[in-house]
Amino acid sequence: MLPDLPCCASPRHHRLLPHLLLSDLAVADLSSHGFASLPARDFLHARKTPPCHPCYRVANPTFEPLSLQTFQTSSLIQLLSLCNHLCALSGSSSVIDSAFESIGLRLYYRSPPLLGSTVDPTPSPTNLNQAHLRTVSLTMDTKIGSVDAAAEAKANGVLGCPPGTACSAVAPSAVVPAAGTCEATLGRHLALRLVQIGVSDVFSVPGDFNLTLLDHLIAEPGLRVIGCCNELNAGYAADGYARARGVGACVVTFTVGGLSVLNAIAGAYSENLPVVCIVGGPNSNDYGTNRILHHTIGLPDFSQELRCFQTVTCFQAVVNNLEDAHEQIDTAISTAIKESKPVYISIGCNLSGIPHPTFSREPVPFNLSPRLSNQMGLEAAVEATAAFLNKAVKPVLVGGPKIRVAKAGKAFVELADACGYPIAAMPSAKGLVPEHHARFIGTYWGAVSTAFCAEIVESADAYLFAGPIFNDYSSVGYSLLLKKEKAIIVQPDRVVVGNGPAFGCILMKDFFQALAKRLTLNTTAHENYRRIHVPDGQPLECQPKEPLRVNVLFKHIQKMLSADTAVIAETGDSWFNCQKLRLPEGCGYEFQMQYGSIGWSVGATLGYAQAATDKRVIACIGDGSFQVTAQDVSTMLRCEQNCIIFLINNGGYTIEVEIHDGPYNVIKNWNYTALIDAIHNGEGKCWTAKVTCEEELKKAIETSMGPKKDCLCFIEIVVHKDDTSKELLEWGSRVCAANSRSPNPQ
Repeated sequence: MLPDLPCCASPRHHRLLPHLLLSDLAVADLSSHGFASLPARDFLHARKTPPCHPCYRVANPTFEPLSLQTFQTSSLIQLLSLCNHLCALSGSSSVIDSAFESIGLRLYYRSPPLLGSTVDPTPSPTNLNQAHLRTVSLTMDTKIGSVDAAAEAKANGVLGCPPGTACSAVAPSAVVPAAGTCEATLGRHLALRLVQIGVSDVFSVPGDFNLTLLDHLIAEPGLRVIGCCNELNAGYAADGYARARGVGACVVTFTVGGLSVLNAIAGAYSENLPVVCIVGGPNSNDYGTNRILHHTIGLPDFSQELRCFQTVTCFQAVVNNLEDAHEQIDTAISTAIKESKPVYISIGCNLSGIPHPTFSREPVPFNLSPRLSNQMGLEAAVEATAAFLNKAVKPVLVGGPKIRVAKAGKAFVELADACGYPIAAMPSAKGLVPEHHARFIGTYWGAVSTAFCAEIVESADAYLFAGPIFNDYSSVGYSLLLKKEKAIIVQPDRVVVGNGPAFGCILMKDFFQALAKRLTLNTTAHENYRRIHVPDGQPLECQPKEPLRVNVLFKHIQKMLSADTAVIAETGDSWFNCQKLRLPEGCGYEFQMQYGSIGWSVGATLGYAQAATDKRVIACIGDGSFQVTAQDVSTMLRCEQNCIIFLINNGGYTIEVEIHDGPYNVIKNWNYTALIDAIHNGEGKCWTAKVTCEEELKKAIETSMGPKKDCLCFIEIVVHKDDTSKELLEWGSRVCAANSRSPNPQ
């Protein structure tokens, strides 16, 4: 006689208890009917059964949802038990299938995973009564409102199946795969979280402390692990990836890898980019001991790497136990996104493959609560700003780099449309302010601004700067002719009007949207700009076979730009030449203005191209910078990227020459095209060319945009060592003056 088991919920609560799991019952009598006697746990589960749960499924795909009133618990157990007897007597399961379908149910059969065994998903009278364990679950099509309201992760075209699992959807003809394929381990949880925030590529360098973790990242179908030539380039690649995708990630090994990637993470911090830096750490058993490990400086203190990262990341998590690993990982990732800064996560090398109850097979989708403005502060800030600007005669708008952090680009354009002011961009904001806008007047960079732009900005009686960063480089050696009492400074969460007042807890996007409704249309400054503006001239025509000039090169690069391209400008004279490019709508643009690390662009090109697959990246790199990080052109080839790299060979560190010259600014010349051919080594698609005159340049560009458009194209541009932009000459002398200021009297 089957026992009458108690029901732990009344019928009116059935929508909160959608799944009846018989696998969790302690029913000894069921073992004689082909069922398992398993440890007793909760009878009814309010959480959705994971698609990889090792059990049979009874789904109701086509009928109205069933309530618990349909079957009493004891009756259901007896019905399922009777199924086994009928299958055995009839020699077929079809009679049972028909019986269940008649009441709106469908039965799915599967044996639980046994070590060394295979699963036969097809029901038969013989395998239904095998001695090995069997489990059954009843799945009802009821929903938990608060959970279902959240967007579920999507991967492999299936909603409800977390990206990266080998799970099948719960469907009438589906057979649920073995649970071991999606075991809830620390490594899988981290991989799934990366996919959920938009990371599909992780840049790594393997080391013995991160190898197991890399196994779990590779096993995630929604994630691709890209091996780089060194940790510095892996960090630069994550930087470039974050610029295109919104967040990036890299994985390195303990200390030797961590300290190598540190420079790139510092650059991402300075540029306000959310990068998740993951380090494979020591075995958890080694913490607190007096052991000395390899890859360290020979001390039993394992915190050296952590201390280094504390100043260049906004959160640090050292995961050396499983109890709080879930919390630390989720907190780190969410902090990176909220603060738009890098974070550091160290994972013990022995923990990645260990399951833990906190790592749900179907974790709650990653979601962050939106930040809100202080409404009273917002209204006061808008009131003060509108009064300030509406009384001005010729106000202007200037966009800064923190527009990206604030996600306020669209709101900034809406404000410009509403007020009629001319708009300019700081050099570090190029690409964030639309240059196709009817009232765009160019780059404001003090003495090296776009022609006629500085005159309009500095003569204005009011200027609103959106997310600016004023450093010695962006201020051209602190030489900007701006007055604080005329300026409104809008940061991502703060507004300062003139010399005061200041308003905090105000989001830039909300502020711009509210301010646009309060400003009076004023086109005076833009009309002044149109009166004095003279269209840009063209470089002198080259004579046949005349040595190529840099300004001629960028004249032709300008013609290559479209919505399907993106420009990466390396630190150096490319800063100034690329600033003069007019970006068409949709064209991307990136450079590292604040940190200015030479060599950044090679890794950043790799990462940006991997994230923005809809764009062809055009990178302008000086020879000195290229020599720092050249190796990862090979990774671009492995990833089958079709970037165009213009290697500008002028024999040294030209930007340093214009700040302070010396023999240390001259570098050894390489045969760059031969180097790339050697890296290519017949694997992948690669095309190289060396250009010395305009005729060769035209031919090379035609080839790269035509028959070689699917290849990585490397074009070496040979120019004179003193061929620089006039802006670099001016900027270099002013920065030199700022650097060489005498000490203040003591």
